Amino acid sequence: MINNYRFGAYALLAIGLINLRYQTGSANNLNNSSVLIGLGLLGLIITFIPALKSYLLKKSARIAALVIFVAAILYGFII
Repeated sequence: MINNYRFGAYALLAIGLINLRYQTGSANNLNNSSVLIGLGLLGLIITFIPALKSYLLKKSARIAALVIFVAAILYGFII
């Protein structure tokens, strides 16, 4: 189950880095891409903290993470 969080975090990190590269020259490109990169790094770091692993396995945390993940993906497409 924790691997799903890691895959999602890697996906957000990759989307942020791809946006950073392919939108070079756009206004506020670094700021917009940094949101996705930061969320990806934060998600990845959280999965390696033992105290938070048990919290991530709760149903409410899974739903919240899914909502944040989908919102971040949509944000990546909008920017």
